[in-house]
Amino acid sequence: MIIIKSKIQKIALLVVTILTIGIVGYMWLSGYNFVDALYMTVITVTTVGFGELQPFSPEEKVFTIFLILTSITIFGYAVSAFSEYLVSGKLFEHFKHRSVEKQIGHLKGHTIVCGYGRNGKQAILKLGNYNKKFVVVEKKKEMIEVLDAQGILNIQGDATLDETLQKAGIEKAAFLITALPSDADNLFVVLTASQLNKDCVIISRAGNESSYKKLKFAGASNVIMPDKLGGDHMASLVTTPDVIEFVDRLTIEGETTANLEEVSVNDLPAKYINKTILDLDLRRQTGCTVIGFRNPDKDYIINPEADIKLVADSQLIILGRPEQIIKLREVF
Repeated sequence: MIIIKSKIQKIALLVVTILTIGIVGYMWLSGYNFVDALYMTVITVTTVGFGELQPFSPEEKVFTIFLILTSITIFGYAVSAFSEYLVSGKLFEHFKHRSVEKQIGHLKGHTIVCGYGRNGKQAILKLGNYNKKFVVVEKKKEMIEVLDAQGILNIQGDATLDETLQKAGIEKAAFLITALPSDADNLFVVLTASQLNKDCVIISRAGNESSYKKLKFAGASNVIMPDKLGGDHMASLVTTPDVIEFVDRLTIEGETTANLEEVSVNDLPAKYINKTILDLDLRRQTGCTVIGFRNPDKDYIINPEADIKLVADSQLIILGRPEQIIKLREVF
């Protein structure tokens, strides 16, 4: 992209230079005003064949010959460069890059996913199912082609670099998921992202337990160890199989319509602020059940009492069947 941009700038500079030389030359040699000098320069460099405004002196003829030969060389170079971009596909890649920049520029509160590996794929699948806006940052060219084929917004580059995250809109992002295979790379991403956007919630993958504290210290809000979670999940299928199967069903069915819904008290109608969970009357109105409550201090209460007040900046965790969740969204 940098090479394309530099060549386009070089061609534009050469064109402007030859036009400037022509205008100045005709104004000096022929005494033309600016408009006449511009007219003579344009018909000369484009070789359209119109006649001169007045008979040329030998000096003017030599200057015109120089202008024609120089302009032919410059425009030949421009056509050659354009043909190269067209044949190689770089021109379309350049326009695709500009289009992506424009789309990302309109995003706000989106999620940046660094790495399109196994964990990254699962992350964007879940985000897509919940209609969340996201941008994928991937270094490998073959992965970028897969993302393009699927119509997924992406940036090709090294996620550990400031400029790559800036292209992905880190300043306006609400979340960042870094799922790179190397803990060291994830650490760099966390450090960079936390410096560029202190309000961004950063979720990092970790392969080793020794990396957990480092990532948290660097600024990660949550650190996930897939291998540890996988082993714990398999052991739970032995110790509490029915509970795990029930939770798995919630997750699987939630791929299309969430069975678990997070509701911010701030998004409820104003009349419910400082009221109680009982006042919501969720069970009768929607069939849903409040199974969790998070207060403004981010403390969680499992199976909260009905007399808990719905204070501002708190969250409700609600359980319901797909049709009940739809009803919840309609009513509240």
